[in-house]
Amino acid sequence: MAKRGGFPGGMGMPGNMNNLMKQAQKMQKQMEETTKELEEKEVTAAAGGGAVEVTVTGKKEVKSVKLDPEVVDPDDIEMLEDLIVAATNEALRKMEEISQAQMAKITGGLGGGFPF
Repeated sequence: MAKRGGFPGGMGMPGNMNNLMKQAQKMQKQMEETTKELEEKEVTAAAGGGAVEVTVTGKKEVKSVKLDPEVVDPDDIEMLEDLIVAATNEALRKMEEISQAQMAKITGGLGGGFPF
């Protein structure tokens, strides 16, 4: 006992710290794998009853914009711009929701504030 500093249980605390580190490393690996999977996902959202569709990637980049020719009115460009913005924001919101749900599965809802 004296060689271990006289703590009851000997290696109890260092063993727990080692286990905690292994769990943290496992969680970090799962988060990295999930991030890679999410980056490959795509989400499409529509606005104007489907007149405008925007597809975004898991990297939160716009991949494509599809317009119904009927929504292209040279006299009402502002409406088309608004529909593109609305569809883009909805697609990004959906992707963020998917990302948060996937990460919550790993962290158990603890949030993503880990320093790794």
